[in-house]
Amino acid sequence: MTNYPKSLDQIVDKTERLGVVGSPSSTAQLAIDILGAAATRKLVGELALFRFNQDTSPHYALGQITEVQLRNIWHEDPTMLSLIRQRGRVDAVSERQDTHLGQMVISAVFRQVGSAGYEPSILGTVPATGTPIHLVTDDVLDELLRPYRDQIFYLGHVYGSKPKLPLWFKHFDRGPDGAGEAYHLGIFGKTGSGKSVLAKMILLAYARYRKMALLVIDPQGEFARDMRKGGKSGEFALPVGDVVRKLGKQVFVLTVSKLVLDRWDLFRQILSESRFFRELQVMTQDKVDTACDEFTEAMRKARGVTLATLHEKAVFEKAWSLLKQDRLRNKIYAREGAAAERFKDAVNEANPDELYRDVWLPVARLFQEDHASGRRKVEDALKCLLGTAKTNRPVLVVDVSKEQAQDLLWNDTIQSLVIKRLLEGVTATAEAMYKEGENLNALVVIDEAHRLAPRELPSEDDAAKAVRSVLIDAARTTRKYGLGWLFISQTLSSIHPEILQQLRIFFFGFGLGLGQEFQSLRQLVGSSGTALDLYQLFRDPHSAFDAESRQYSFMTIGPVSPLSFSGSPLFFNAFNTVESFMKANQLEAA
Repeated sequence: MTNYPKSLDQIVDKTERLGVVGSPSSTAQLAIDILGAAATRKLVGELALFRFNQDTSPHYALGQITEVQLRNIWHEDPTMLSLIRQRGRVDAVSERQDTHLGQMVISAVFRQVGSAGYEPSILGTVPATGTPIHLVTDDVLDELLRPYRDQIFYLGHVYGSKPKLPLWFKHFDRGPDGAGEAYHLGIFGKTGSGKSVLAKMILLAYARYRKMALLVIDPQGEFARDMRKGGKSGEFALPVGDVVRKLGKQVFVLTVSKLVLDRWDLFRQILSESRFFRELQVMTQDKVDTACDEFTEAMRKARGVTLATLHEKAVFEKAWSLLKQDRLRNKIYAREGAAAERFKDAVNEANPDELYRDVWLPVARLFQEDHASGRRKVEDALKCLLGTAKTNRPVLVVDVSKEQAQDLLWNDTIQSLVIKRLLEGVTATAEAMYKEGENLNALVVIDEAHRLAPRELPSEDDAAKAVRSVLIDAARTTRKYGLGWLFISQTLSSIHPEILQQLRIFFFGFGLGLGQEFQSLRQLVGSSGTALDLYQLFRDPHSAFDAESRQYSFMTIGPVSPLSFSGSPLFFNAFNTVESFMKANQLEAA
């Protein structure tokens, strides 16, 4: 008689039996002969388990049922088909001779190791036909994963079933709860598929770790709204900021109006985006760039001029005096006498007060320091976030949305320049710490990643190219520094392939099942079998009759669950109420 561990054996025996191992089966995919009592219940997506002996040790294999087929060999007989055509059914064989065959993809195997618990193993043999296959319940999972209970985090239930799907999000440092290195993650799905809410849940999973720093680059301001006290947005009103504060972390929200830029090179590029020199009759882009280069260099060398004082009227007057000098004009127009004279006349005839108010100040305010109002330099903000001396490192959300850029010069190019500055600062800090033997242990969340790291870009958009280049390089190199990235995108096919190749953990929501998106998904999953067939069954959440019945389904791949170390996809429905998510993970709002 097989000697299974008594406690788990008793739990499994109380669960519903769905079927038995059938033929043909392999170590990659098992055939299930479904029992008659289970044939009428929903089976696709269910998490199932069977017990078997391997190398004299009890083993437990878990996997999801990805497909159910109906076979009736009598209905396939040509003679019987003719009879069915006339009568519609034949009572002797129709329904009575039906057999239901399931396909089960094994995602995890555990081996019993004495009384200490269970350890990962592999399916190195195929169990005998007739081996019972049981429905997995929360009690079964709790017992199997008892040693890892403190690490488990829940985002939802097993797809179309009741048990909660156990996941784990480990910090990027060493230690009992650490992965030892960083992971890059990606969340993909159509608008309304629930990807932003899923990202906020994952953010809270990482916020449990006191030594882990979290940075969110927020192009639309959604995360910033949720981080404020009492802040909630959308139908799934998750109080992210309040929960983070309850976990003991500080939360800083830096809007564009509170962020102080700190590089002369940024001033040169932003001035080029303004109409400053065009107001002075410098019309072609190459001449504008030359003028900005020469003017910025002259300003850097001017006595008493700093980036922080550019907004002062006295500093602008110094700048205006530089524009009137022949030396600057000759550098811009070295051999163009008429153009140089036109520039000279424009400077003499312009109204400096009007130019200062309407054009200069919106640029200069991006560099203005004001500690009393809570403005922070980029460098200072990153030091506060990434400093390893703190026992509980904060969460920093940088809101670079246009709505926060009042009285400032702001467009997509300037947004890209600011994001590039932030990303370069983070990666430089990570590299410096790595050289000193330290691990940064930080995660950067990039919302709207398809805009910041697209597959293709207009040839003239240098700022966007620079941001994409920084992200591609970071995805390749920063993992060993302990710096991970979470990319959130509405599309899969438009993300640069170099980014996708570096991701270890994927979450795919609804909306990637057609056309080019599905081809990209097929390449990543590496299979055209039942896993993708199950993904294509995902319903549009907004096709539900009401908000309470919406299902936000996801397929996940990668080392994100103790049930997925074989690399096979797992499917789950994310929690659709805040209360169920908070209760499952024992979270509280401040």
